[in-house]
Amino acid sequence: MPLTRNFKDTVMARAKADKEFREELIVEATNALLEGDIDTGKSLIRDYLNATEAFTVVAEQLQKDEKSLRRMLGPSGNPTLKNFIGILRACSSSEHLSLKVCHH
Repeated sequence: MPLTRNFKDTVMARAKADKEFREELIVEATNALLEGDIDTGKSLIRDYLNATEAFTVVAEQLQKDEKSLRRMLGPSGNPTLKNFIGILRACSSSEHLSLKVCHH
């Protein structure tokens, strides 16, 4: 049975409409980074930035070129830890989200 809607389009539509979903994209990206899964973290943050159309704003906050930010978060991108943390901070700030590490 064929899908009627592209999965990525569905994720983008939900992120635009659902604050909790956007917050979870940021939380899961952070968790992925802490677990060493950089590719998943980059992908989730890229989805967040695309859905919120925030690439330009975040690039300005980091004093980076938007194209550079897009490359960092692309499949072959390799952002420094400083840049990745800056991106996470900018995204969480825009959602008024406070990230904390918890031990379970």
